[in-house]
Amino acid sequence: MLKAPILVCILIAGADGNIDRKEIKQAIDVAKKQKKGSASLAGYFKDLSQDFEDKIKVLIQSFPYESTQRAPLVIEELAQINALWSKIDPAFAVDFYEMLLALAEKIATSSGGLWGIKTVGVEEARYMKLPMLTNPSKK
Repeated sequence: MLKAPILVCILIAGADGNIDRKEIKQAIDVAKKQKKGSASLAGYFKDLSQDFEDKIKVLIQSFPYESTQRAPLVIEELAQINALWSKIDPAFAVDFYEMLLALAEKIATSSGGLWGIKTVGVEEARYMKLPMLTNPSKK
């Protein structure tokens, strides 16, 4: 679960085949802001936000460069979280799921569009709702 936000970043930012600096910066900003947000996620984000950029870079390098090869591996790893929903606090699970969705949306809208104005590309839109994850509030 510690890698989940980083995996979401890699999946969404790399969906168009190019993980750009703007998308990584957006993910870092979201992680830093989350520390002050939800009480149930505060401790989690305190740990996660330390060296977040380095963690992203290291994890990116562990996957294939080509997005068509990388995306299925990232999706498979993210889908493993579904098995954990029933094993963790239900309130934390819902907050965590909603945070991942918000993160995906922020990254998807951080780059691209006409003059870079918050437009979601077709590739990012395909993954933005994180279809590989089940909503823990509907279990």
